[in-house]
Amino acid sequence: MAANGAQMAGNATKRAPAPAKKAGKSESAKAVSGPKPFTKEEDLRAYRDMLLIRRFEEKAGQLYGMGLIGGFCHLYIGQEAVVVGMQMATIEGDQVITGYRDHGHMLACGMEANGVMAELTGRRGGYSRGKGGSMHMFSREKNFYGGHGIVGAQIALGTGLAFANRYNSNGNVSLAYCGDGAANQGQVYESFNMAELWSLPVVYVIENNRYAMGTSVSRASAQTDFSKRGVSFNIPGEQVDGMDVQAVREAAMRAITHARSGKGPYILEMQTYRYRGHSMSDPAKYRSKDEVEKMRNEHDPIEQVRNRLLGKHKISEEEIKAVDAEIRKIVNESAEFATHDPEPDASELWTDIVK
Repeated sequence: MAANGAQMAGNATKRAPAPAKKAGKSESAKAVSGPKPFTKEEDLRAYRDMLLIRRFEEKAGQLYGMGLIGGFCHLYIGQEAVVVGMQMATIEGDQVITGYRDHGHMLACGMEANGVMAELTGRRGGYSRGKGGSMHMFSREKNFYGGHGIVGAQIALGTGLAFANRYNSNGNVSLAYCGDGAANQGQVYESFNMAELWSLPVVYVIENNRYAMGTSVSRASAQTDFSKRGVSFNIPGEQVDGMDVQAVREAAMRAITHARSGKGPYILEMQTYRYRGHSMSDPAKYRSKDEVEKMRNEHDPIEQVRNRLLGKHKISEEEIKAVDAEIRKIVNESAEFATHDPEPDASELWTDIVK
């Protein structure tokens, strides 16, 4: 295995174009005056995509409370700007891989709400035919590689996707997401080292929602500036307002361009906030209701875009309501499908088994 791995690494070096000269941190992560404002069409897209995630997650929470979704269920409410802004900077062929807070990433990648919700309820029409549940869904068609329940494991796998991209010289970039808690995992640093050594086209997106499973980052991490986690490997990084979809898209474009041009990996720390607990079973007593409400009232990513649409872009309330109605229809139909689609046949227990 070791010999084969060394041979593959050698092949990758031969087949891939020589990487461009490394950019220093001052080059790649330099401060910018502010994100480029969205056009009306871009704000409408961002609003629709983020609202779909928000309404979908709210419905998933309802179904979980009714006992129709089993196992774990980690909602993305509050963090929608991160994945939507990142996806706005990608091109066809770029890949996404993340941890278990993954429904938003699936929807942002273009996976159908019906299939995602049906997987949550364990039905045949789910993306993993009802066998994976909330944390284990995939779509090769949409270049979404999971949904992973093992903390930090997706970072190593996302680095592997980037290795394949370089080996095949296909010009694609891997976006590997993790949370602030997973950022302390050893395999994350092994991946950083490998990615920098081989100039792999990967962007590591650390979604810092401040509490991991329930412990404040100030109590759990010696270095709370996660954009600096790659310093010892010479990986540039930057902190981003993860509640502002414009700021996310702007930073994503810099990071993805850096990776795609052969300069190697890049780290984006998205400073974001989840409104719900770590999972549906978490009452989130480690923070105050006032703190949550302050974030909702002052920094909500969807309301920021809604205000721009109504103000700067002169969109009418009727047009906004039409978008809202469209999204609610999609989500309600997904819930209807997910609660009436048949459960998988028992024979499915014997499929998709790797020997």
